[in-house]
Amino acid sequence: MADLDNLSQETDRLVDAIDSYGEGAAPFDAAMRTYMMRSFEPYFQEGACLQVGCAHGDQTALLLERFTDLTVIEPTAEFLNHTRSRFAGQATLVEALIEDYETDKRFETIIFSHVLEHVIDPIEVISKLGDLLTPTGRLFVVVPNAEAPSRRIAVKMGILSHLEALSADDVAAGHRRVYRQDTLLRDVMGAQLALIDTGGILFKPLANFQFNGLMGGDLITDAFMEGCYQLGREAPSACASIYVVASKKS
Repeated sequence: MADLDNLSQETDRLVDAIDSYGEGAAPFDAAMRTYMMRSFEPYFQEGACLQVGCAHGDQTALLLERFTDLTVIEPTAEFLNHTRSRFAGQATLVEALIEDYETDKRFETIIFSHVLEHVIDPIEVISKLGDLLTPTGRLFVVVPNAEAPSRRIAVKMGILSHLEALSADDVAAGHRRVYRQDTLLRDVMGAQLALIDTGGILFKPLANFQFNGLMGGDLITDAFMEGCYQLGREAPSACASIYVVASKKS
């Protein structure tokens, strides 16, 4: 387990990254959250849900449409207070890093979306989340995909030295690593969890800022986005995000 000094420094590090998360949902991020819920709906369990990390609460809003018993943990007071102002009384909000979060409650659904790339010890954190599951619960781990075509293009352009290099945006957001599907599976399996499913969300030929500039116009239509979503289901290694659905071993 990471020591208390490291956890204190980790909170400070995440606070420093807040400015990289612009307030107000960017079109591409908003679409990704919707597609994520579509991808996960078949695996959701009835009962208590835990969301790890809330940022401005946009994913929290979608989870509240699906779950009546929602707990949200978030290490930065600014994000937590913002989310509390949006959803006061609708969810249990706890200021904590997942590494030092303690509860006797167990969850049927745990959403761990775009957080694993930040943490100090990925396997330790995934193992802890596994301990917070009920015997029938499911953990949803989502990370940005190192092999997305947009990153492959960035390598060819010389913007990135290799697919798993941290971009300037990665560094600003406090990322420690970028995952491929095999390395994500390695860490989840290393935490001694059972694999239920793995896949990708949304074929990604463009960078986020390019999608944001073109969505809603004639070039990136809703039909085009739906096509990217459907294609991503067939080609996870070419998606914006990759995921694993896992459970306790029986």
